[in-house]
This record gives sequence, C-alpha cells and structure tokens, in this order.
Amino acid sequence: MPLSQDPNKDSNLTFSEALPQLLLLSAIFFTTFLARIIIAPLLPAIQAELNLDHHSAGNLFLVLSTGYFVSLVSTGYLSSRFQHRTLIITSCLGLWIALSTVALTPTLTHLKVATFLIGLAAGLYLPSGISAVTGLTRPAHWGRALAVHELAPNLAFILAPLTAELALVHTTWRTGMVLVGVVALLLGLLYIARGSGTALRGDIPDRQAIQNLLRQPFLWLLIALFSLGISSTLGIYTMLPLYLVSHHGMDHASANTLLATSRIAALPMAFAGGWVADRFGPLVTIRLVFLAAGFLTVMLGLTRGPWLQGAVFCQPALAVCFFPAGFSALSSLSPPQYRSIAVSLVIPSAFLIGGGAVPYSIGWLGDIHLFRQAFVLIGLLITLGGCLTALLPPLDR
Repeated sequence: MPLSQDPNKDSNLTFSEALPQLLLLSAIFFTTFLARIIIAPLLPAIQAELNLDHHSAGNLFLVLSTGYFVSLVSTGYLSSRFQHRTLIITSCLGLWIALSTVALTPTLTHLKVATFLIGLAAGLYLPSGISAVTGLTRPAHWGRALAVHELAPNLAFILAPLTAELALVHTTWRTGMVLVGVVALLLGLLYIARGSGTALRGDIPDRQAIQNLLRQPFLWLLIALFSLGISSTLGIYTMLPLYLVSHHGMDHASANTLLATSRIAALPMAFAGGWVADRFGPLVTIRLVFLAAGFLTVMLGLTRGPWLQGAVFCQPALAVCFFPAGFSALSSLSPPQYRSIAVSLVIPSAFLIGGGAVPYSIGWLGDIHLFRQAFVLIGLLITLGGCLTALLPPLDR
C-alpha cells in the first residue's frame, strides 16, 4: 500500500493499512532519538578535538536535555496553534539545521548552542508523533501501532554506536552529525510529500489542572522514580563510552561495539518487563528492577575486564524493564482527566534530571578523579530509589 497522497486527511485504518505511515513516523522518531544520543559514542573524539574535560563533555547532555525540556513543555501550547503535522515537519527541518550547525562549531560555546537546538528540535516531535500514530489507526489497534513506534528508540540505542563508529573510521564526528541531519531532512521532505497522520490541533493546557497536580505528592514521587529510571538507561548510556575509553583504556571501536551489543537484549526485555508488571504489579516490579539495575550500575564502577563487560551488557537489559511498570503506575495514579497533563509534567522533568543533570554530575566527578565512584553513587541511588514506591498509595489492579 503506498503512502497516502492526502496529507491533511486523518485516517481510521486497520493496522496493516496504516503500517506504511507508521513506519514513516517510526523512522522520524528513530532519527530524532538518534540525534539526541549519537553524541555519546562520539564524545571521546569530540573531547579530544576540542580539548574538553569530563565536566564540559557531560555538560553537553545537560544543555541538550534543557532544550528538550523546553520544547516538550511548550508543545502543548504550540499544538493548540499549529497542526501536529506541522510540528512533525518542523522537528525534522529543525534537526537538519541544528545538526548541520555542529559542523561549523569551532568552540565549546558554539557546540553548546548547537546541542541546545538539537534538543529543542527533537522535543517537538514526540507529542505530535504520538497523536499522529493514534490518529492513523483504530483504537483497537493502538497497542500494536504504538509498539511499532516504540521500537525506534531501542533501535537507536543499538545503531548509534555503530553509526558513530562508521563516521569515525571513514570521516569525522562532525560529518557523522551532518549525515544524521541530512536523513532528518529527507524524512521531513518525504513526510511533506506523502505523510498523513493527523491535521488536528491539541488542546490548550488547563492551568488549573496543572496547579492541582503539582500539589499532589505522588507526582513528585513519580518524577523522582522516572528520573532514576532514565538515569539507569539514558544517563548511564551517555557517559559510558567516555568512561570506557578514558578510564579503562578501551579503543573507541571496542567501546562502541560493546555499547551497541549491550542494547540488543533490551528489545525483548522491555516486553518481559511489561509481563512482570502485569503479573506482580507495577510497584513490586519497580522495586525489583531498581534493585537489580542499581547493583549492576554499581558493578560498572567496581569491576574491570570481563566482569565490567558483563555488567555493561546486563545493566541496560534490566534497566529498560522499569518503563512498562513506570507508565502503568503513572496511569493508575493519575486521574483520567489529568493523565495526559501528568505525563507532560513527569517525563520532561525526568529527562532533564536523568538525561541531563546525571551525565553532568558524572562528568564533574570524573574531573576530580572519581569517575568510578560516580557510577557507584548513581547505582546506589537507583537501588535505594525502589524504597520510594513505599510512599505511593496502593494501586488498583
């Protein structure tokens, strides 16, 4: 089935009929996620060329996450003024501009501006992309449609190190970033020509609802839990290549290969995490996941050689199991009329902390010769974070 020729027509298709459009949206989601994380496997080369310390290198992720945070919290207002389709296209074109700007950055300051723009552009996609996916298919097929869409970030975790390694072997890290930008541009143009999804706009966020939610203790506990969950996945991922290269003497090829293979097992484990959450409940699952993932994160800082490689391989497979349970808890604790607002408050805040402040802190500790201790500290916080579930009200099952 060809992609729809009518980009303004919302669809109510079966899963198989919508699949070409779902794959196009998933490719865009993959590219927006790849643009955010590819800096991690390129970081040793960036650090060497610009003569950065670990603190400055980690600060790039804080800057990028800040741009992503600003964009995500703004999309509710932007989608009330612009069609979701327009924001998806803007995200693609914005990524092309931001990633191309990286090639022209002679200093750390310029690079920070470029990474902020990457986060800003990438954040425009997700809310509108989810709306496009659900606008394409019948409600009975939303689960399958969203499952296809959610394969994108997991594949990006696997392919980012391999993409970075190809760039470093054949060109430079700057060229690698530009090529990702070109892919974003081509996908944006394809979506302009053939994409459908939704021509609808979002609702203006309810300020009173936001104020009511901010007064609820469970919201802040969920922000803390999701921050730890993102720390155990994205936060560790961003600084791990630099840690393996600078502290353990790995060459960048070995570090990137290990990083890519470690994410393969995370694909099926995400579904296993969902089964465990259904079987034992979200809160019990979060405790178990944090205990195991926290222990393995501690092992990243305490071990060397084969034991370190084993920890690198096993840690993400267990850490990713948090998210099905985390989203289940978030949905259960949030009143139905406030659920989307709760998501828009929890997820951007958690990304800013877990995907920005945590890498920044790891880099800062690395500069004072506490690189290994940084992973131990983060691991202990993740392990103890499971205790926060005791403060949440019981969930209906």
